[in-house]
Amino acid sequence: MFERPISRRDSIRRMLQLAGGVVLGAAAVRPAAAAADGSFLVDGVGRSQGFSIQELVKKTFDAGGGIEKFVKRGDVVVIKPNVSWAREPHLAATTNPEVLQAVVELCQAAGAKKVRIADHTIHGAARCFAVTGVGAVAKNTGADLVHPRSSLMRDMQLRGERLNVWPVFTPIIEADKLINLPVAKVHGLSGLTLGMKNWIGAVGGRRNALHQDIHQTIVDLTRFFTPHLTLIDATRILTRHGPSGGDPADVAVLNRLILSNDPVAADARAARLFDMDPDSLGFIRLGRQQGLGLDDTRIADRHQVVV
Repeated sequence: MFERPISRRDSIRRMLQLAGGVVLGAAAVRPAAAAADGSFLVDGVGRSQGFSIQELVKKTFDAGGGIEKFVKRGDVVVIKPNVSWAREPHLAATTNPEVLQAVVELCQAAGAKKVRIADHTIHGAARCFAVTGVGAVAKNTGADLVHPRSSLMRDMQLRGERLNVWPVFTPIIEADKLINLPVAKVHGLSGLTLGMKNWIGAVGGRRNALHQDIHQTIVDLTRFFTPHLTLIDATRILTRHGPSGGDPADVAVLNRLILSNDPVAADARAARLFDMDPDSLGFIRLGRQQGLGLDDTRIADRHQVVV
């Protein structure tokens, strides 16, 4: 029927047109998870005096095969940071804007047709984008900064163990390539918020309902969105009073990045930065048990880069 393979973005648009805006099936819109034998994990560490975040990001991606392995010329790329709170970057409650800008620029250098930054914030979006530095990243790079609004939410069939029909922030899935870029921090309910939990900021609806049976909710959302890559920002981590923080005394500077195409392995490795056993976190344990990925120690293709 089609002369060329349709992209993830094109297939979603066609289905939206055919469905007239009604519920869509998750299986039709998310890419297949990375096969176990194709999974990789990269630890990026900044140690040298005066190292640059840009260099750390690039070398971390290079160790994973280079950004060109994932982002192709003409792709529309959506990057999902965590900028839910109107907190300045040094407070580690939000994704480091230097890391975000470096990823945007790598995608552009790889030939991306468009790079979009999207998050459904908790505090007012305009204030979050201004205070966290994300707005400045968009201005500096020319990336599209998507402001969340009700017209961009669409009820979709998630087919989860717990979540069924739920409003989805559609710009996040209308992409050829999807990159998850969370910050690593503690969370009063889930223990930690890393990559998998970042997808709560990709949907609408009642957040308090999402927090009930939160570990299965996180797994359901991860299964639906299935990012092509997860890059966990642990340049600064929030060690107490998460997820919103606010006290510099609660921040530890680690200068670390974790990159993987396996969302479970990425979170498992990040949990160890907090001296936590990954299996003590319900969403990591469930994610592995339900086939979303591997424990980080079982990834055969592992690398560390130091700058």
